[in-house]
Amino acid sequence: MSKRDARLFLRDMLAAITKIERYTSGLDFASFEANDMVVDAVVRNLEIIGEAARHIPEHLRQQYAEVHWQRVVGFRNIVIHEYFDVDLEIVWVIATKQLPALRQALQAMLIDLEQSD
Repeated sequence: MSKRDARLFLRDMLAAITKIERYTSGLDFASFEANDMVVDAVVRNLEIIGEAARHIPEHLRQQYAEVHWQRVVGFRNIVIHEYFDVDLEIVWVIATKQLPALRQALQAMLIDLEQSD
């Protein structure tokens, strides 16, 4: 496990979500799919989210089980190792439908961790 504090990884994940939201704002799926730069930026930030999630300590993962940690990390693995087979419809659903809930959970975790100091 990394020596970085879990809060730093949570902030990394939240920053990546903010970027994805900014990149996809005002787009529909067709516009997203047609824009290689946006696709690359979104996929890269999903990688960052998954990589940071990999470093969240197990006790915190268990405490915040509403986050589907295995799926977050697993998607990072797919994006990294099978990049050319990534389904952009899945990327779009994650970016536009699933990240808001993840943002809420990560923000709650961060608040809890900062209050426990």
